[in-house]
Amino acid sequence: MLVTILNIFATMTTGLGAGLALIIAIGAQNAFVLRQGIRGEHVGLVVLVCMLSDVVLIGAGIFGIGTVIAAVPAVVTVISLAGAAFLIAYAALAAKRAFRPGALTAGDQQGSLGRKAVLVTALTLTWLNPHVYLDTVLLLGTLANQHGELRWWFGAGAALGSIIWFSALGYGAKFLRPIFAKPGAWRVLDGLIAAVMLFLGVKMALGAIAS
Repeated sequence: MLVTILNIFATMTTGLGAGLALIIAIGAQNAFVLRQGIRGEHVGLVVLVCMLSDVVLIGAGIFGIGTVIAAVPAVVTVISLAGAAFLIAYAALAAKRAFRPGALTAGDQQGSLGRKAVLVTALTLTWLNPHVYLDTVLLLGTLANQHGELRWWFGAGAALGSIIWFSALGYGAKFLRPIFAKPGAWRVLDGLIAAVMLFLGVKMALGAIAS
């Protein structure tokens, strides 16, 4: 019994580490979560969408959907092109905000998004990102299935990593609000977001064309 508990704990810890290693990186999704967290707008919705999406994708990988994706590369190509188009468009919007920065003050609605727009953006940045399928579904799914009967415990650990990360990023961003009370800080943040998303979008498009 003790051995079983220790094996489960070790497997979950391995899944937790693998999950965190894949999601803690500068990317479009994390940049959006950070921005919404700093503004304090629909943070719970954004965090929930990101967490639930990862749970679904990790589960799909363990079920074996990753094998299908690997066998049909055209699926990844289509997702890549659609995702690239969205990222480049979002980069343009972020660049526009950078040239006309707002400040985080009471009643300031400049650059704010409605609940529906936030939901659509969060879903799009998550589900039109081909790396989600390659990393979360294919890689985590493969790693999980290497643990045999404990594969779902590995998946639980990976899902826990997503829950911890997105909660910390979304709700922890509020501590940066004093810095972003100045328009110049928003200019820098949105400028960085624009650069990151443009780079990822172009890289994604070139990769899809090359494949």
